[in-house]
Amino acid sequence: MVISSEFIRDSELFVPDSRRAWARLAVAVLIGSLGSVGMWSVVVALPVVQQDFGATRGTASLAFTMMMLGFGLGQVITGKISDRYGIVTAIGLGISILGLGYIVAGISWSIWPYILVHFAIGLSSAATFGPLMAEASHWFERYRGLAVAIAASGNYIGGAVWPSLVNWGMQTYGWRTTHIALGIFTAVAMTLALIGLRVLMGAGVRRSHANALPPRLDLKLSTNALTVILGLASISCCVAMSMPQVHIVAYCNDLGYGVARGAEMLSLMLGLGIISRIGSGFLADKIGGIPTLLIGSVAQGSALLFYLFFDGLTSLYLISAMFGLFQGGIVPSYAIIVRETMPASEAATRVGFVILASVFGMSFGGWISGVIFDATGSYAAAFTNGVAWNLVNIAIMVLLLMRARQRMAMA
Repeated sequence: MVISSEFIRDSELFVPDSRRAWARLAVAVLIGSLGSVGMWSVVVALPVVQQDFGATRGTASLAFTMMMLGFGLGQVITGKISDRYGIVTAIGLGISILGLGYIVAGISWSIWPYILVHFAIGLSSAATFGPLMAEASHWFERYRGLAVAIAASGNYIGGAVWPSLVNWGMQTYGWRTTHIALGIFTAVAMTLALIGLRVLMGAGVRRSHANALPPRLDLKLSTNALTVILGLASISCCVAMSMPQVHIVAYCNDLGYGVARGAEMLSLMLGLGIISRIGSGFLADKIGGIPTLLIGSVAQGSALLFYLFFDGLTSLYLISAMFGLFQGGIVPSYAIIVRETMPASEAATRVGFVILASVFGMSFGGWISGVIFDATGSYAAAFTNGVAWNLVNIAIMVLLLMRARQRMAMA
């Protein structure tokens, strides 16, 4: 009876950290897992599509670039929609585009329509990441860091499941049929999940932030300046992050291990990334978002170095597992930092901008790694490029941490 009354309670009487909050979070993770399909299907399909269309690796990698650009711009667009009209509306607007985008990809007559339609695929699923993390942060106070990390884990749950499923579909039915089937399935499944979320959220209208707690941390930086700084940090860490995530399948294929082994490594990497995402949420609730992000960035850079020295099959499995364990908590930490330092009423929009920057870093990193490979015939220089960008992120986080400690000392 207690649970029942809680679920029928009017949305205006919603209590943070309640059972209803956890129920919303569970549905949000499901939606995030489904909506992330575009990020991982394009990676697995990369070598097959390249061969089918007779394209270069750099050209084929542009499909990932376009998907990430659409995903990134969609973070800001759907973030604004979410702040104004609610997360249900923001996600609902993108579902039909996702299904249509995959159907167009499956019937593409050349590489360029396939590349361009991935912009729409990325745009359609944008609300299932950054804005959904921001929305989850409003449902919790005591466990906010953990909730944001769990909401972000939907992306990695999808990453752990989709690569192997997509590879199986391509091997069994071909990449074109697989893309069409993905569009139909995800559109239907996401619609059903969204209906469930709307029931839990009541009317799903724009929330009131009148009683929201003020920012926990004052860095004495304007909101716009801090947003730009976080955006630069996000770009640098994600250029580094993109190298293994975008090219591990193609890298394994080039080494003679095959696409299936690369897809397994990607699934392993992203599956273990779930652990680090949830762990980072626990850690952020204890020490804050900035220190948590710095720890993750240092660990990511350390794991990335190992790709330069080892390319055996067993070694690549181990390094990919280690990379996943180290880097999974980085991106959610930006959403936590935004909620710690900026007004609640701007959370989805500001998180959306920072995730846009991270997506730009991922898309640029995925593309430039392909270009470096085409120029050198090897991924060694591409891994080195990733390490250099990772060092930039570490430097920015160190500076923010020093400023935060100075402000707390003065207080």
